[in-house]
Amino acid sequence: MALGPHPQRVLTLMPRLGSELGPRLGIAAGAAVLAAGIWLSACSSDRPNPPPTTASASDWFVDRAAETGLTFTYFNGMSGQFYFPEMLPGGVALFDYDNDGDLDVYFAQGRMLPAERPVGEAAIPPAGNALPLKGRLFRNDLQAGAGPASLRFTDVTAASRVEAAGYGMGAAAGDVDNDGCVDLYLTNLGPNQLFHNNCDGTFSDVSRASGADDPGWSVSASFLDYDRDGWLDLYVGNYVQWDVKTDKPCTGLTGRRDYCTPKVYVPQPDRLYHNRGNGTFEDVTAKALTGGTWGPALGVVAADFDRDGWTDIYVANDGAENLLWMNQRNGTFRNQALLAGAALTGDGKTEASMGVDAGDFDNDGDDDLHMTELPSEGNNLYVNNGSGLFEDLSARSGVGPLSLGHSGFGTAWFDYDNDGWLDLIAVNGAIEAVKGRPPEARFPYDERKLLFRNQRDGRFEDVSAQAGAVFAASEVSRGAAFGDIDNDGDMDVVISNIHSPARLLINQAASGRHWLGLRLVGGGGRGRDMPGARVEIARGDGVILYRRARADGSYASSNDPRVLVGLGDATAVSRIRITWPDGTSEERSDVPIDRWTTIRQGSR
Repeated sequence: MALGPHPQRVLTLMPRLGSELGPRLGIAAGAAVLAAGIWLSACSSDRPNPPPTTASASDWFVDRAAETGLTFTYFNGMSGQFYFPEMLPGGVALFDYDNDGDLDVYFAQGRMLPAERPVGEAAIPPAGNALPLKGRLFRNDLQAGAGPASLRFTDVTAASRVEAAGYGMGAAAGDVDNDGCVDLYLTNLGPNQLFHNNCDGTFSDVSRASGADDPGWSVSASFLDYDRDGWLDLYVGNYVQWDVKTDKPCTGLTGRRDYCTPKVYVPQPDRLYHNRGNGTFEDVTAKALTGGTWGPALGVVAADFDRDGWTDIYVANDGAENLLWMNQRNGTFRNQALLAGAALTGDGKTEASMGVDAGDFDNDGDDDLHMTELPSEGNNLYVNNGSGLFEDLSARSGVGPLSLGHSGFGTAWFDYDNDGWLDLIAVNGAIEAVKGRPPEARFPYDERKLLFRNQRDGRFEDVSAQAGAVFAASEVSRGAAFGDIDNDGDMDVVISNIHSPARLLINQAASGRHWLGLRLVGGGGRGRDMPGARVEIARGDGVILYRRARADGSYASSNDPRVLVGLGDATAVSRIRITWPDGTSEERSDVPIDRWTTIRQGSR
């Protein structure tokens, strides 16, 4: 029986899982995990994954990218040199740039490495519609009230004047000047770019003038109001110090040339930019972030983990201790990841954390953490006790064992079936060549996606096989953004793949269940989305749910900033209570269900 591309790693993990489960669930559970690991290893056989079957009306998710005009393929510029950056891009952003009430889509795009190398020397040429190589903005032309059938996208890159100048990694979206129009921040291999939304369908490049043009290698970024002054600040997660001239040759487990690990390079410090409120940012990293040892950052998410009313920041590092920046309420943060149990796994190991998200999966009122990892490690689930202290329950929950054999990137807590409990998705793609791919495979790093259903008892089950044909597709997936693309009250997914078409996963699983949709905006001007706002939802049956507005998380991507709440079997909401980022709160008892409602801070 073949154990897949990482047999030694998979087997090495088994003692960890057994030791974690043994004291808690007994010897039988540990044996079950071992059996599950062997089964998962067998699934990563020497044979390539079969192509997906034809989608059907009963699939939970259906890919509608091609038919709606959302046609994009990420080009990583590979030319046979195995340059390290080729493995990590690219992200995708969902944001309503034209304020018409629906989510538009931006895809980061790559280049040749080095930039002066001709495109003709690429090992895999760009897709037919990829030239000229640039990040692309697609306008959502959904007709209000017309339903999902009217979903259409138009490439408006040229008209928008978004000129992505670098080797694109990802994107973050947020209204940095409070004018009610969402701006776009691009993370790159090289200087980042900030595009100011002119509120007329066009953008202006204000990268240098803003002071936020970080010159390094950035992957994920997060907009947050960490000092509660009403302006969005910016945290930028940086990876390693790399240059094409100092690239180092590495080999994989097979002994042949392959991509390096981050341990070969020196980590690059992250950056925290404070919004001055005049269109510029101040780099406050040195004075605001203390007690942290920088690692190769790939995922960033902001949430109030200790429920003190101030936003904290969690950073997923690749092969190094993760960081938990706890807000000290005075403009500074302190890294408390190690003391909080969120720096290392339960057995004290660093792992290759890539994607990350925070959400209240157990409905106890606090945000828990999920990180995607390497095939030998299994994804991690850190459960919050309510005070910002975490316990690693990766094995007990099933999330760890069920994700063995996969390299996870984009991920999210999202209630795909609107039953009131947050589920998990992870999109995957290897970082070492998958053994057994045919000789003609020019980029043998493809893997399948995973969907885990919340069983409401702290455990998850793998329902990927029931999710639809798109989950059987084997691709090199990276960025994933989550939001209600067609405004029908359920969460859809946009996925960026390296050297294969992007996917638009339209949700069909939540049909028939009630939901609550909220757009939370600030009181000034046209009103901007308010990441960090916390909502307490009292269902008509007495159950209390907690959600927060956010656009960050996942991997190199930006999500729907609105709050979508599945109501399960409830048919009404008795009240909601909103705690705004500035600490004020207000209560409403007149919010309708099964529609999107905009609530402006301080208005009735």
